[in-house]
Amino acid sequence: MLMLIKLIFGLGLSYFLGSIPTAYIFGKLYKGIDIREHGSKNVGATNVFRTLGKVPGSIVLTLDILKGVVAVVAVSYFIQVDQVVFYILFGVAAVCGHNWTVFLNFKGGKGVATSLGVLIGLTIKIASLRLVLAFVVLIWTTVFLSTGYVSLASMIAVVFLPLLMLIFTQSLALIILGIVFCIFVVLRHRPNIQRLLNRKESRVKLPFCRR
Repeated sequence: MLMLIKLIFGLGLSYFLGSIPTAYIFGKLYKGIDIREHGSKNVGATNVFRTLGKVPGSIVLTLDILKGVVAVVAVSYFIQVDQVVFYILFGVAAVCGHNWTVFLNFKGGKGVATSLGVLIGLTIKIASLRLVLAFVVLIWTTVFLSTGYVSLASMIAVVFLPLLMLIFTQSLALIILGIVFCIFVVLRHRPNIQRLLNRKESRVKLPFCRR
């Protein structure tokens, strides 16, 4: 019974942390705007970068990543549980909070930064995940620098996530987590996929991008 209470409390706290709409808050505080009415209208760091600039975008990105880290590391420490399954469930709850925040009528971001935060948090607990994280970041960086598309880089990196977990012999629970994150990110990027197919997706102008 005590473990069930801890699980429920941890899930609720992780969801709440993930639900904090950092992009929306910064839009209001920084320029008095509703970020959902500007740019891509997404409540995420990429839209903050495009709409508000590099500094607010960097802050929102950092905070969104921290939501995942805190859910895995701090929440599990606070309620005194050390099983991997708890880390995973709290991480998923944080991503769900970010994607479907209770503060914005269950409409939120796309979960990439918070999912990355969950992976970072898990590497703190599980050392063997560090190579997986390193390769995911490398894949994202390579795709982004060669195309300029944040959305494409995010989707390709997350598609490789469960494959990398399998290659580096992670537990079944972690492989399933990778699949869940892959499904979440790809489904949340459906509008981006359509824009990519129609060659209408916005991209960052970089020297390495092919025009």
